[in-house]
Amino acid sequence: MTPPPIDTFGMQRSLRQCLSNMAALLYRQGHVLETVTVPHRGLDPATLERLEADSREWSACQRILESSEAATFNEQRRFVLTGLGRELLFDMFGEGAADCA
Repeated sequence: MTPPPIDTFGMQRSLRQCLSNMAALLYRQGHVLETVTVPHRGLDPATLERLEADSREWSACQRILESSEAATFNEQRRFVLTGLGRELLFDMFGEGAADCA
């Protein structure tokens, strides 16, 4: 049996929505996008708990970002975007908005 075709447009739309929500939540909590775009930084567990408390959508977005491999946990167990997540974020907001320099 052949697996159903992957809806890449729908998946990308979900990812973009999650990235947009994440950016807004980070801003409201005083973070900058570099918090999640620089691989050695990331969101610690306490910050993730605050994001979840601040937004009903955060848990679902975090799961979508992780399952699509747009985000992961780094060696310090902090939540960061992968290359895919950074590429989509930069495409949406421009690299200047989340400059990794």
